[in-house]
Order: sequence, then structure tokens, then C-alpha cells
Amino acid sequence: MTRTVFLDLDGTLVDSAPGILGTLEESFDELGLTWPGDAIGTKLLGPPLYESLPPIVGEEAAARVLSVYRQRYREHGLLKSTPYPGIEELLRALVAAGTRLALATSKAEPAARAILENQGWTELFETITGDTVDAQRPSKAAVVGEAVRRLGGASPDAVMVGDRLHDVVGSRAHGLPCLGAGWGYGEPGELIGAGAAAVCDTPGELRAALLG
Repeated sequence: MTRTVFLDLDGTLVDSAPGILGTLEESFDELGLTWPGDAIGTKLLGPPLYESLPPIVGEEAAARVLSVYRQRYREHGLLKSTPYPGIEELLRALVAAGTRLALATSKAEPAARAILENQGWTELFETITGDTVDAQRPSKAAVVGEAVRRLGGASPDAVMVGDRLHDVVGSRAHGLPCLGAGWGYGEPGELIGAGAAAVCDTPGELRAALLG
């Protein structure tokens, strides 16, 4: 069976922080709410915002902000995602080697598809799996499980690649080891502490790990 590589999106393939955090701040301003400042940063990214934002600003404020945020992010925020250097070369090398690529992200699936389409990467992935627009896949384990289902199963040597502990934990729930993307949003030691098989510091190192 062809090897399968499951890939996270934010903090792994693209730097989406400017678009996400910028759109969040814009949404706070539009609603006349005080921006929480240092309480919101890249550590917020990884799990869905509907889980990570309420502990900071409260359930009611988070619901109001996210209602505005989702519309603004669709309009322009997602287009501010930029690929990390070496990622395009990595993806194309994996496909050229016969690897099946599957996107597994906690971002809403339509937004994830739009980001891949904007980069010209859609055709490289056999499946693009994210959270549903009504939050029916709230954990990375749920997303990975759906991606595996869509593929009809994963190869015995399948692996997940992600930058946060949620990727490690979510893939482990399906028996998949996780290689850490050390250039992403994880805190120092976060990936190894969560049980990542290894952490690659650059996309080039990841390419070598996956292709030998």
C-alpha cells in the first residue's frame, strides 16, 4: 500500500497567524470590545477558536467575536496565509515519490480548501479534511479519523505531521505516529513532551525524514 502522510495546515504548511490574529483583532474593534493583548497570540492557534477563545474572554464575548470573525476571515483573512519556505517543494517531492497526502486540520474545511486552492495545492491532496462549519469535529482526533475514513484506511507506515500537541494526541488516537513541525506555533518542548516521534526543525529536515 502506498504510504500516507497526514498533514496539519496552520503552523505546518502555512503561516496563518497574521490572517487569524489580525482578523480577530479587527473583529474585537468592530464590536467595540477591548483587545486582550498578550493573552492572545500564536499559542491560541491549533485547537478550534471556539474552544481556545472562551477561556480568555468568556463565552458571550467569544460568541460575538467569532460571529464577526468567521465572515471577515472568509472575506480576506484566509488569503493572508503564506507557505513556509520549502513547503511547496516538500509537497511536490512527496507526491512525485508516490505518497498519498491527506490534509487533517481543525480549521473549518471550506476555509482549508480555499487556502489550498489559493496556493495551487488542491490537486496534491487525496482528501482535504477539516472541522465542519457546525463544529461536529471539534478535536484533532475527530478530524484525523474522518480523513482516514475518507481514504478507506491508512498505510501501515502512515504518519501525521503537525506543530502542536493536539496533532500528536489526535493522531495517536488512531495509531499514527506524529512528526513535529518545529517551525510552527508549538511552545519549546511541547511536541516531544506530547510524545512526537521526532521534531524536524525545517521542511528540509522533514523531507529527509519522510523520503530518506
